[in-house]
Amino acid sequence: MFRINLNLQNADRDIAAVVMEQMSSRALNSNKVIDNKSGDGSDYLGWSTLPEEMNSDEVARIKSVASKLRGQSELIIIIGIGGSYLGAKSVIDALSSSLGNISKSPRKDPMIIYAGHQISGSYANEVKNLISQYETSVIVISKSGTTTEPAIAFRFIKEELEQKYGKSTASSRIVAITDKSRGALKQLATNESYETFDIPDNVGGRFSVLTAVGLLPIAVAGFDIQLLLDGAKQMQELSKTPNNIMEQYAAIRNALYSSGKKIELMASFEPKLQYFNEWWKQLYGESEGKKNRGIYPSSVIYTTDLHSMGQYVQEGERTLFETFIKVKQQRDDMEILMNAENLDGLNFLAGMKFGEVNSVAEQATILAHIDGGVPVIEISIEKLDEINLGSLIYFFERACGISGYMLGINPFDQPGVEAYKNNMFALLGKDGYEELREELTNRIK
Repeated sequence: MFRINLNLQNADRDIAAVVMEQMSSRALNSNKVIDNKSGDGSDYLGWSTLPEEMNSDEVARIKSVASKLRGQSELIIIIGIGGSYLGAKSVIDALSSSLGNISKSPRKDPMIIYAGHQISGSYANEVKNLISQYETSVIVISKSGTTTEPAIAFRFIKEELEQKYGKSTASSRIVAITDKSRGALKQLATNESYETFDIPDNVGGRFSVLTAVGLLPIAVAGFDIQLLLDGAKQMQELSKTPNNIMEQYAAIRNALYSSGKKIELMASFEPKLQYFNEWWKQLYGESEGKKNRGIYPSSVIYTTDLHSMGQYVQEGERTLFETFIKVKQQRDDMEILMNAENLDGLNFLAGMKFGEVNSVAEQATILAHIDGGVPVIEISIEKLDEINLGSLIYFFERACGISGYMLGINPFDQPGVEAYKNNMFALLGKDGYEELREELTNRIK
């Protein structure tokens, strides 16, 4: 199902050869640290066994609640930020029409939109207007219930629902995914009798896509969450074998990092993977960017970004490497037709399918970038479906833990995220931040 390959220019190959044996040994040991739960952050390794330990009753309840929400809703709003929405959106976008749900009424599937992932007044007003037009339900996802962006969004969306449906009916249209025993959202959900799902204590947000955090939105969108879990379980089983592809990926990227490649560019010729790339960026950026270490995660979607970033990748500073996710089979395809006038000179493509041309463009790009001195890692999957995406999710999660331990950091905390929050609270005038507010105000002046 999966294949991993590394293409290096001669100089890079020589550098990598010196360190790869050492890196492979370190990757093996780091993988064992995950299984033994002997490293920093071991309290947050619940994701590593989640696919095989996921309770069938929990999966059944997720499906049941999803069915109810789908039946009563034209519009479903997912409220969350970071790992609370990126994982679900990455899968939903990969499996959905690239153009969104634009079919005429009656709709087969509800529209899925997202809120609470930024602070924009115009966006909030647009969401508010949609609530007035469509039968709406809400999934609000927050461990604490006090994270600024989703909490602000939920405030106004909850009020809009209560004004539209009344308090009791509005409560039946809200599902909360939160801490099992404490926090503002948990308290509110108990008081208002919301349907709730727990966020496991031992699973951090960016690793939570295979919990209810990701599974309920994905099920609401109409996709098979059991197949997603089955794919992840296959990769979990593979992680127990020596020199598995998760260890290989972690070893290769750390070997490149040690040779001066500080930026990893996640690339794909499949536009449906745009938000998968965004999920991957959070997973690796938040896990590895600590103690002035870590590979900077960035991403591109080709061929689109060849017309904006292609020049830099080809001839810019040689501090980057690319990881391509290659999708072998197109779900749908279309043939390029002959044109009598042939003014564009493209009749030589007539009879070929878009996917064939795209595949050739992909290989041509890889060869050009290798020639330009860019190391290329290729990860191949058969097609975009639930099983392959589940496998890909677990692949990157496991490799992320391995790679983080190889870097000598705790892959499962995020202490740096608090810095901007403290500054923001101080400048907004939150109680308890008066001293910091004065200091920051003077700096701004």
